[in-house]
Amino acid sequence: MSKNGLVLADVRDGELRHVTLECLAAASQVMEDGVVTVAVLGSNAKDLVEKLSHYGADRVVTVTNPKLDQYTTDAYLQAFLQVIEKTDPDVIFTGHTAVGRDVSPRIAARLQLGLVSDCTAVDRVDGKIVFTRPIYAGKAFVKKAVREGEVFATLRPNNIAALEADTSRSAVVEELDVTIADDSLRTLIKELVRKTADGVDLSEARIVVAGGRGVKSAEGFQPLYELAEVLGAAVGASRGACDAEYCDYALQIGQTGKVVTPDLYIACGISGAIQHLAGMSNSKVIVAINKDPEASIFSVADYGIVGDLFEVVPMLTAELKEVLVEN
Repeated sequence: MSKNGLVLADVRDGELRHVTLECLAAASQVMEDGVVTVAVLGSNAKDLVEKLSHYGADRVVTVTNPKLDQYTTDAYLQAFLQVIEKTDPDVIFTGHTAVGRDVSPRIAARLQLGLVSDCTAVDRVDGKIVFTRPIYAGKAFVKKAVREGEVFATLRPNNIAALEADTSRSAVVEELDVTIADDSLRTLIKELVRKTADGVDLSEARIVVAGGRGVKSAEGFQPLYELAEVLGAAVGASRGACDAEYCDYALQIGQTGKVVTPDLYIACGISGAIQHLAGMSNSKVIVAINKDPEASIFSVADYGIVGDLFEVVPMLTAELKEVLVEN
């Protein structure tokens, strides 16, 4: 029996977030001969159709309502419910991002759907769609399948590879007019102020350079930013560094911050508290730099450097700049 999948596109500053392409890959993998539909919300939705087509979408539903240009819970909830009613999917995917984490449980509760959140893998086994997700702060993994009915799943970024772009593909495009009552919107965004500098999105970064209390000050993060610039990486931090006001909480990685799964994680001056490990221990390669040889971070690191980060990081930056930039 074929199943139809629906993906909610995650759009930031008019651009698709990469996790949307990963959701498309997951849907294409488990739908067999079903139709993969993507819903794009916002005034520039039509500008994203071509890219979605190239990465696996069979059908793109555009909702070009300006009330959806910036995410608000009430507007997205109303709009996406109408998209679901229109498309009648068997499985719904979205990224395990701020948008996905907020809207998915509301939709699931409203429509009485099964919800599996923070998935790191999706497979089809004996006709059922099986989701893998971490538990106990990443110490173990559990496989889940919904016995009957529709299911909503959120996917953790950087865990499912996007499909190769096929520029010969074209999707069926449908424009959907949705009704969003003004008096139903409890939140109105008048201005969006970003607290962090422009750069690589931390939650989707392939390389992360993170600092802890060992950076000693806000100025101590400067060598990390220089290394990140050479590597094309995002900069993150432990809760200790954020609590000490060395950086903004938007950079926090850990159990109460962002969960990241980059290809390379460079931990600088981070001791390795269990709360921090919960947010980065599933990184593919972990490099730890700490002057304490007994630091807990070394227990999860693939490579460890015992030394002062203010000496080691500039040396790494200089060597990598010579290899990556000058060559």
